[in-house]
Amino acid sequence: MKENVIDVLLYLFENYIDSDETSKPDKQTLEIELEQVGFPELEIHKALDWLENMTVIAEQTVGLETEPKVASIRQYANEELALLNAECRGYLLFLEQVGVLDEDTREVVIERVLALDAEEIDLEQMKWVVLMVLFYQPGREVAYAWMEDLVFEDIEAVIH
Repeated sequence: MKENVIDVLLYLFENYIDSDETSKPDKQTLEIELEQVGFPELEIHKALDWLENMTVIAEQTVGLETEPKVASIRQYANEELALLNAECRGYLLFLEQVGVLDEDTREVVIERVLALDAEEIDLEQMKWVVLMVLFYQPGREVAYAWMEDLVFEDIEAVIH
C-alpha cells in the first residue's frame, strides 16, 4: 500500500494531536517514530510541513473581526474541481449550511486539501481534513465536536 500525506496526518492526529497527553514529542522524535512505523520520509516531511502551515493559518485568524457576509455560491477553480468530486463539494456545502463551517473556514479546508498534493480526495479523507482544520481554528469548539462525532462515530448526515 502506498502511504500518502493524509495517512501520516491521520496517524499523527489519532495518536498525538487530539490526545490528552501533556507531553508531546518534538519534530525529530516524531520523524523517527513515523519512519519506524513505515511511513516514507518524503511523506513524513510533507505532513509535518502541512501541520506547521496549519498552525500558521490558525494563528493568522486569531482576533480577526469579520463583517457579516452575504450568502453566496462558491465557484470552484478547475484545479479544485479536479481534486474535489461532487460528493466532497456537496459535503462542504452541507457543512456550511448547518453552521459547522463558515466561508472563511471552508476556504481554509479547500486550501489545506490542495496542500495535500494528492491525486484525489474521497469523502472520508475530506471529513478528516475538516476535523483537523476545525481543531486548529479558535472559537470553533462546538463545530469541532459536531464534526468529531461524524468522523469517529460514522454518523450518517441526512441532507434535506
